[in-house]
Amino acid sequence: MKLEIPPNQEMANIVFSIIWALILIFISFWIAGIAAGIYIIVLPFTVCIEALTGLTDFLLAVVQFPRYCAQAMMEGRGLN
Repeated sequence: MKLEIPPNQEMANIVFSIIWALILIFISFWIAGIAAGIYIIVLPFTVCIEALTGLTDFLLAVVQFPRYCAQAMMEGRGLN
């Protein structure tokens, strides 16, 4: 079963895919790289300091931001 996309919606999907690709290349890789470095440094300290667990969970989500951008790009999702 194939979904039919109206022509104007298809063009919007292409534009959003291009925007997501630009975000992926120019923003998300850099942010994820910085977050990964901080995550690697902070993670061992969560054994001693339980309060850092929330921070490491947040940093892990930031490290996964390129995946979110790539998935949104492939789906042609809007910026919401």
